[in-house]
Amino acid sequence: MNTSILLRSFNFLYFALLAMFIPFLPVYLDDQGLTPAQIGLVIGTGGFITIIAQPLWGMISDRTKTIRKVLLLLLLCSAITGYFLYDSSSYIQLILLAMLLYFFLMPIDPLTESLNFRIAEASGISYGSIRTYGALGYGIMALLTGYVMYYLGARGLGLLFAGSCLLAFLVSWKMPDAPVSGKPVTLNSLRHFFSNKETLLFLLLVFIISVPARMNDTFLGVTLLDLGGSAALIGQSFFLAAISEILVFALSFWWLRKGKELKIISFAGACYFIRFFLSAWITDPYLLAYLQVMQIFTFPVFYSAAIQYLYRIVPEEWRATGQTVLALLFFGVSGILASYAGGALYGSFGGRSFYLFVSVMSLAGTLFGLALYRTYGNRSNEVEPKVSS
Repeated sequence: MNTSILLRSFNFLYFALLAMFIPFLPVYLDDQGLTPAQIGLVIGTGGFITIIAQPLWGMISDRTKTIRKVLLLLLLCSAITGYFLYDSSSYIQLILLAMLLYFFLMPIDPLTESLNFRIAEASGISYGSIRTYGALGYGIMALLTGYVMYYLGARGLGLLFAGSCLLAFLVSWKMPDAPVSGKPVTLNSLRHFFSNKETLLFLLLVFIISVPARMNDTFLGVTLLDLGGSAALIGQSFFLAAISEILVFALSFWWLRKGKELKIISFAGACYFIRFFLSAWITDPYLLAYLQVMQIFTFPVFYSAAIQYLYRIVPEEWRATGQTVLALLFFGVSGILASYAGGALYGSFGGRSFYLFVSVMSLAGTLFGLALYRTYGNRSNEVEPKVSS
């Protein structure tokens, strides 16, 4: 079978797993009786685990010169851990199993994105044409997971998660191996990577915009439940958000222009601000769920532009390091602050104050992005990334 077809299938299945884990873990924990602060503690600690796990598994992949075998191991461990996680009600067991799943599942993301870009470059196709299937898998599984929880209860997720992991395992088994060509992440490489001022300011921008986005990902389900919504409605909201990404990713070769990435990121930040500000005043759970269609102007626009800008400003030999750092920043560091601060804020002041805070932070990211665009946006001496057809 064609390598790009296998990779598209793997993207579909892996992001389907993320749909069961990222938005529905807080819902599952809430169903087990945990408070917003406790939920934030669990997910925030998972961010620390992600920070450790992603570069660790990246270095293991570098040393063993294989991605496929590392993916197979991570998927098998994720299947076992996820099954028991969604079959547990003990607070201690929930924490331990959630941490293990963060350790095994989240490191797959940078490995997958690295494969996506390498296959896109080698095949002369757009990155978006591959990544689109990830958005499709995320949306469909979010919808399905919501109905599973609604009709079968929260513990019905165990078999669904394990079965999806095993399907991804079978697809990975058939994929040809892809030895890692980039340099491993070392303290020395990170020191060189972080010595560039433009890179540091860009990563700060990513952090500022990522935190409110991750806060919403973490507490949207809890908010919908507090407003009187159901698990099925949670699934519908994340389905709408993910499905809206598909067209944006698929057409990224058309709208994503060199030299305009910071302007595009700022546009996404402004849309995040509008989305979260409106969320603060909505009291109808169905209206809040339907508002998630604004994802079309936020995450896929922000993430596609951020990756292209990163690949444009760093030398080719540092791209693997940059991809890992970007994933750590979005899924790890920002997730920690989003979970700890978000849990405390939501638990103390409620959903309205929570969303007002994240909207203000999104506005700050927008203004910072525009300031960076004025400084660096018109430069044209960077390397053009080959990610589109």
